[in-house]
Amino acid sequence: MKLTFTGSGSAFTVGGNNYQSNMILEDDFSIRMLIGCGTDIRLALYDLGLSALDIDDVYVSHLHCDHVGGLEWFALVRKFNSNNPSKPCLHISGDLVDDLWNKVLSGGLNTLKDCHAELTSYFEVDKLSHGKFSWQGVQFDLIPMFHAISNYTVLPSYGLFFCAGQQSIYITGDIPFCYKKIEEIYQKASIIFHDCETCERKSIVHASYDDLVTLDPLIKAKMWLYNYSPGPLPDAKKEGFQGFVKKGQTFDFSKPKTLYV
Repeated sequence: MKLTFTGSGSAFTVGGNNYQSNMILEDDFSIRMLIGCGTDIRLALYDLGLSALDIDDVYVSHLHCDHVGGLEWFALVRKFNSNNPSKPCLHISGDLVDDLWNKVLSGGLNTLKDCHAELTSYFEVDKLSHGKFSWQGVQFDLIPMFHAISNYTVLPSYGLFFCAGQQSIYITGDIPFCYKKIEEIYQKASIIFHDCETCERKSIVHASYDDLVTLDPLIKAKMWLYNYSPGPLPDAKKEGFQGFVKKGQTFDFSKPKTLYV
């Protein structure tokens, strides 16, 4: 099983050197699940020689544009520009489903002339109510974390924990620095892909590099950093991390971690 970053930048990434932090998980039979479908996903997929037609499943962690802003494009391409009648499967926590349609997608996708459009018009919706799902024989555990406050309400982001080959992988999704709350997951994982804010003005909705650098060296040694801002980056390897993920970088979990370059 392989994980490829279609981009590794923040929501505000611009230019051709990087895209927003979305990923493709691919099994040994070239079945692909898109993790996040942001506003520039059509360009990111094109750079990899892929399109919406090459994606079988989509996982959504939360409803910000760098994770769902490309779903309208994706849905329309699959419905109207494909000879494949099957719908892609959308894996999403149950508490996000109604808002995804009512607040994000319905304005552009409620356009079917011969029926009342809804989310299931475009996707097989895997509405996750038990905090886990299975894909290609692998179990994925959703790791819910506070991300932001939206209209006085907590906006969660659901990271993923799963095992592939000999590796146990934790993809944080968008989270603030909260070591104590996820210490057990840090310890359990053999590879960590961590949200990392590098801009000068720190927010409270992403973990900053300055905070992450204070972690135990044994934790940092398992950690790849992504979702960073455009511009110069600190020397993460010197500080004990695996490094910053690059656009297009692939991690083949059937291989030793030392070969992840």
